[in-house]
Amino acid sequence: MISYNNLWSVMKEKGISQYALIKKYNVSPAQITRLKRNESVSTHTIEMFCKILDCKVEDIMEYIKDNES
Repeated sequence: MISYNNLWSVMKEKGISQYALIKKYNVSPAQITRLKRNESVSTHTIEMFCKILDCKVEDIMEYIKDNES
C-alpha cells in the first residue's frame, strides 16, 4: 500500500494549507481527498506536489508492505 501520511506533515512544515493548494495552486479537491484516503493518484499529481512543496517523492509518500496471511 502507498501511504501519503507524510504529505500532511510536509505541508504543515512548509506552511501550506489544503485551502492554499486549492485556491493558490489550483489543486482539485478530489485529488486531496484521494490522497487523504491513500488512493492511487497519477505521477503527474505527485510531481505537482513535489514542485509546490519543494520536496522529494519519498518526503510525501511511502510504501507500506501489506501483511500477507
